[in-house]
Amino acid sequence: MGRILAIDFGTKRTGLAVTDEMQIIASGLTTVDTKELLQFLKHYVSTEKVERFVVGLPKQMDNTASESEVYIQKFLEKLSKSIPEIPVDRVDERFTSKMAFQTMIDSGLKKKQRQNKALIDEISATLILQSYLSSI
Repeated sequence: MGRILAIDFGTKRTGLAVTDEMQIIASGLTTVDTKELLQFLKHYVSTEKVERFVVGLPKQMDNTASESEVYIQKFLEKLSKSIPEIPVDRVDERFTSKMAFQTMIDSGLKKKQRQNKALIDEISATLILQSYLSSI
């Protein structure tokens, strides 16, 4: 089995999370400058066995696509050309940023630490991945 890598895509920063090789535990990996995301993913899959990508699917409350979906679609096209051998699944990511922030509060992080947007993105990716794992 290979790892599953989750992507919480953002126009500036992108949060990443991965499973263990047995695909049981979702853990935050890092946050990457979105401009460097494809390069980071190419390097990561060359050193780790990745079975699947899971990318957040941002939706509005009325179930329509969020405005950021346009940027995600462009990224997905580049991803499928760069790393065509790894399939991509999508997961509804509504409320993940709010849940990530609440997780930070619940874990006792100080206000200064909770303002770290990169950490919020990484936790959001972990929540997306955990949601995916719960659905399979």
